[in-house]
Amino acid sequence: MIITEEQILAALRHVEDPDLKKDLVTLNMIKDVKINDKNILFTLELTTPACPLKDMLKNACTNAIKHFVDAEANIQVNITSRVTKPVDTSQLKAIKNIILISSGKGGVGKSTVSSNLAVTLAADGAKVGLIDADIYGPSVPIMFGLVGAKPSAKETSDGKTLILPIEKYGIKLLSLGFFSDPDQPVPWRGPMASNAIKQLFNDADWGELDYLLVDLPPGTGDIHITISQSFPIAGAVIVTTPQQVALADTRKGLAMFGMPGINIPVLGVIENMSYFSPAELPENKYYIFGKDGGKELAKSFNVPFLGEIPLVQSITEAGDKGTPIAMEKGHPQAIAFAEIAGKIAQQISISNAQPMANC
Repeated sequence: MIITEEQILAALRHVEDPDLKKDLVTLNMIKDVKINDKNILFTLELTTPACPLKDMLKNACTNAIKHFVDAEANIQVNITSRVTKPVDTSQLKAIKNIILISSGKGGVGKSTVSSNLAVTLAADGAKVGLIDADIYGPSVPIMFGLVGAKPSAKETSDGKTLILPIEKYGIKLLSLGFFSDPDQPVPWRGPMASNAIKQLFNDADWGELDYLLVDLPPGTGDIHITISQSFPIAGAVIVTTPQQVALADTRKGLAMFGMPGINIPVLGVIENMSYFSPAELPENKYYIFGKDGGKELAKSFNVPFLGEIPLVQSITEAGDKGTPIAMEKGHPQAIAFAEIAGKIAQQISISNAQPMANC
């Protein structure tokens, strides 16, 4: 029996993307089919290297070919990715997806979450940038061990000066903390703060990025509105803790993204400090701030619940040392961040697939 490419594609039409409800061939995810007798090689192109469905889709492709074409076929599936973008704009067109990381109040660990998500996405192979837009308490210099670091600049051919983001752990970083004395308060007025934030977007040489994460200040102020209305935003991620005082403020922050003039899709809710697990009893969970608050918040707004991050000493220590916990492969918290990053990438791909499609 001679196996043909048409037979392979016909078999793979039986493999459906569970999120988009279309088959992989229609979604143009099957590339470069090569056949040598019973040896079959092709590429499965996903829309993000962090796709949580990659193993399931790979196995489904193998099973479909064995079932519909030849049970003795030797199948090799190469997995690559091509990150999609929501809209092709002339401004920041090399940045595919801008993701806002927001919270209703301070102290919920938003910067820790932002840093670890950036590390996770970069480790998966994505091109990632991170803007620390928290003008009142920039934390990225500490989180990445860059206190006192200063970005350099370059002149373009048309005479414009561009800021060069600092690169660490495969992530391009800019923070207002790089431009101020860490021991001196900076009394920003609204317009001045908004202009400074715009410069981090417009006057920096970001190059090509799959994801640009933006660590917003707490609350719902000028910075949020400026960024939301000035740049094409792929979606927002909401960080909260379980206690009611945090949830009350987070509810307002979440609602802000649905307001007329902003209208940014919420990719989901992350509950940080969900429970405490002592180092000597890692299997024990103590819900010291309450339970399921973030999950109920997501349910009430009909948005995805992305996951829980426990309160453990190692996360704080890692951030203080400038080595985010997500870098420690196999660490329980690194696994949690990997799952959440995959879900965020998944939500962006689903959003970008309207009306186009992929993973």
